[in-house]
Amino acid sequence: MTDEKEYLPAMAGDTAAPAPHATPTDEKLEKEEAQQDGLDTESLSRDSVIETGDDVSRLVVSARDDGDPALAFPFRSLVMGTVLTVLSSVISILYLFKPVQVTVSSVFLILIAFVWGQAWAHLTPSPARLSGTRFAFLQGPFRFLNFGQPFGIKEHTVAVLLASCSNNSASGIETIAIEKLFYNRSPDALTTVMGLFAVSLCGFVLAGVFRTTTIYPSDCVYWSTLPMVSLLQALHFDLSGASENKKRVTFFGKALVVSSLYELLPAYIAPVLNGVSAICWSSPAIKNDGAKATVTHLFGGANSNEGLGVLNFSFDWQYLTSSAMALPLNQQANAWIGVLLMYAVFSAVYWGDAFGAKSMGLPMLSSSFFNSDGTRYKLSAILDEKLDVNYEALAQVGLPRLTAITVVGFTCQTLAIGALLSHVLIFYRKRLLTAVRERREGTETDPHILGMQKYADVPLWAYGILAALAFFAGLIAVLHGQTTLPVWAYIVALLLGGIIAPFSMSLYARLGDGVGTNALSKMIGGVLVPGRPLAVLWFNSWSHQVILLAVNLANWLKIAQYIKVPFRVMFVTQIYGTLLAAAVNYLVADLVVNAQREILLDPQGNNVWSGATLQSLNSQAVTWALARQVYGLSGYWQVPFGLLIGFALPPVHWLLEQAFPGLQNLGFEIITPMILQHAGANSFAGAFSYIGSTVVVGVISQVWVRRRYPRWFAKRSYLLGAGLDGGSQITIFILSFAVYGAAGIARPFPSWWGNATTGNVDHCNLPSA
Repeated sequence: MTDEKEYLPAMAGDTAAPAPHATPTDEKLEKEEAQQDGLDTESLSRDSVIETGDDVSRLVVSARDDGDPALAFPFRSLVMGTVLTVLSSVISILYLFKPVQVTVSSVFLILIAFVWGQAWAHLTPSPARLSGTRFAFLQGPFRFLNFGQPFGIKEHTVAVLLASCSNNSASGIETIAIEKLFYNRSPDALTTVMGLFAVSLCGFVLAGVFRTTTIYPSDCVYWSTLPMVSLLQALHFDLSGASENKKRVTFFGKALVVSSLYELLPAYIAPVLNGVSAICWSSPAIKNDGAKATVTHLFGGANSNEGLGVLNFSFDWQYLTSSAMALPLNQQANAWIGVLLMYAVFSAVYWGDAFGAKSMGLPMLSSSFFNSDGTRYKLSAILDEKLDVNYEALAQVGLPRLTAITVVGFTCQTLAIGALLSHVLIFYRKRLLTAVRERREGTETDPHILGMQKYADVPLWAYGILAALAFFAGLIAVLHGQTTLPVWAYIVALLLGGIIAPFSMSLYARLGDGVGTNALSKMIGGVLVPGRPLAVLWFNSWSHQVILLAVNLANWLKIAQYIKVPFRVMFVTQIYGTLLAAAVNYLVADLVVNAQREILLDPQGNNVWSGATLQSLNSQAVTWALARQVYGLSGYWQVPFGLLIGFALPPVHWLLEQAFPGLQNLGFEIITPMILQHAGANSFAGAFSYIGSTVVVGVISQVWVRRRYPRWFAKRSYLLGAGLDGGSQITIFILSFAVYGAAGIARPFPSWWGNATTGNVDHCNLPSA
């Protein structure tokens, strides 16, 4: 769409329906209550449908500010945030080495912090009680320790922010662990400290530099964070009065309990709910092996690498998540187009025998590498004693082959990256320039950024100093020599991340979703430093982490803007949390690698420890170290050329809109990089059954509920999503230790039709070999 259009326009013919049974008295009461919350009462009285970022700022997120900046970072939030950072870091890094992957969600952390904070406030003595007693001298220390003091939303947000930093150094930790496992050497203390410091902080400066265009404007919503913001405000604010707030918290609690109890069914008792397909249920009756294989590959999708999951639906919320409820219609509509393309293209390249993959006997779905006869490729056969590529051995063994769908997935990634660059330049240019002009002239209208003007912003020189420290720390690690990465390649890695990051931030800020860039980092690293897998890993760590950290920091700075946490508090706490998490992550990873080295090197692992994730990353590094051979003109050349082709697509899109103005009236804005991203991203997803369900949830939430019940959507939708997410994640966390084997002993549920212990859980079964 053209830049003059409002972002996220309504669907064609989209008109707000009146709230059923609304009376003048009800409307007057809601109007008065909303006015107390800092919401747009006039729009609420008209049942305004949530369409744009301005709507979110005025109708969804309260502009209330608790005031005192000191409330954001007292002693209590520091202690709670530190402990939660250590907890989430230990859990996150332990599960890097586990057969069952578990992540600690922000909603889960919000609930833990809330219970702890309320207990701290209500179970400790208030300093006021000591007044006039012989213990009056303890009033000062008690106040410092926040004894008996209310637990506020700002310190709650900061505590959760600290804990969310646990993955900010993940890429560097993985690289060091791979070096110790597969390269049989440990980086010394200087390389470890300097390398992790640089990886952990290298992208922070970009969020500060581009904050005017990617954080402050109303259309930079960061939609996936709205369930968190809605939950935080529901727990702390008397939105629309105490009685209404009680209803909101009760509503969230009911959703949490129902979700946690329900999750026992699809996650443990009846895994068939992961993939419900009437077509799959009939597959056992099919006698022809070819027909049975086709049904499984097309309609199966509950098991990893089973099939495309067409008309296969998941009822397991851990895979659906609230993103289908929170992400805007504009993003989801483009994702749905991408999904339709995915089904068509994946089917065509597999059954059309693209790249000769099917003729070689390669599977339909797999991210592994193969020989030309369809057997598994042994990467160890082409490596020397230093685990660099031995080109003489490579000439004898031959190049690794990829499945056709993997090639398409890689190509879609590079297409999306190319399209990302030109789409932002063409379609977001005026919005970005307008944001800069409004900031310079002081004409911004967003109530949340106006509410932040009372707090001092972080000066650019502070971000500059941080960037310089991170750069020189990384430079020391590179000059020290153990990364095997040349200095010039290190600088290129940072520049690559610095170029891509602002584009990723611009798209993510406005859609709540982004374009994966990991493959690009590995590919360019392999071209620049061929034959050196470890150098490719470090190149990827720095270039990809620049992008990841820029988006992460911008995401939390937007939450700070909504909650009114001073930006300087956020800046300091994110640095502290990231460095603390990096130290904890390294210590735990080093302990596990030293203690479980043999089992982590075993391709099978056991039910407690597994090195599968690190093995896969190392295999990818070796393959990308062969980028010139694998992705050259005689190989899968489509992958690198996708950058140029993708860059050309948005200009073509713009020209078509100028030639055919009717394309601007589709009812949603076409986002080319988002379509391409979703056309190929699922090639690495493993299970496909959840895709159809996310479309259904998105249609119900964004097309029906948002339009038919706009008030309910504004007040309850994001809170419902947070409750469903939190309940399912609590249950999965408990099941991981209780029955999945994360604690050492697996206790599978007895086999029955809903829990198939042989074959695929959706009963789409391939013919016997």
